[in-house]
Amino acid sequence: MNLDGSRHTRAQFHEAVEGHAPDSGSEPDLRGVSCVVCAYNEADRIKNILDVIVGHPALGEVIVVNDGSTDATETLLQSYPTIRLLSHTPNRGKTYALSRGIAAARYDHLMLLDADLAGVTPASIDALAAPVMRGEADVSISLRSNSLWIYRQMGLDFVSGERVAPKWLLAGAVEAMQRLPRWGGEVYMNEIFIRHACRIAVVRWRRVINVRKYQKVGAWRGALAELKMISDAASVLTPIGLLRQNLAMLKLVKHRGWRGRVKTLFAQFPAS
Repeated sequence: MNLDGSRHTRAQFHEAVEGHAPDSGSEPDLRGVSCVVCAYNEADRIKNILDVIVGHPALGEVIVVNDGSTDATETLLQSYPTIRLLSHTPNRGKTYALSRGIAAARYDHLMLLDADLAGVTPASIDALAAPVMRGEADVSISLRSNSLWIYRQMGLDFVSGERVAPKWLLAGAVEAMQRLPRWGGEVYMNEIFIRHACRIAVVRWRRVINVRKYQKVGAWRGALAELKMISDAASVLTPIGLLRQNLAMLKLVKHRGWRGRVKTLFAQFPAS
């Protein structure tokens, strides 16, 4: 749904992606990486990642968007005086929060991180940034140790929240992202990557996990939240569109043998 209550159509989504272009009239960005973290009621978890990224030499700034938290998240964030804190109420969803962080970023590259990660180390941050900053890829995406089994078999988690990309690639998408469903941001970004034929590096985070929603809010509420995420993604592209997107992104991944990997995956399922 749009912020005004109207339904966001797939036609609007594709029009927004096709119309995306860098803003040539904007001020030049600083060289480096702006790290954006979006948080909603993450007081019990976000410290794990803040202690790693705040002051990390690979990051020029850390921007945390407090997306209408009702717990102690805001108080905790204020104990880190060097972060750039953006807060709003009420909660408006991850995609909207991401759009605010992207719009505020001052550096020419973006690192997007989820707030509920565990096991992240300074080396994890270096590994995610390195392929892009060394010019070996245009975009990097994490593959966590607890990504869904099918994603680990494919070698790509297409809805991973941990990414590095040039700011110009996403800066023009801010307004459109604010009209997307709450969990439509990753799918939207993927379409931009595909349109620009970005070279994608998959970074395997073998010791990093994200805390599942059922661990945060209980089994039933967690299951409903997971279903809502899937529903939002499907409302943007349709199930067939999501399959097409996965295959298109696999073609852009910088490793050999993606066709064999996909064939092996589907070979594990019996023919109908």
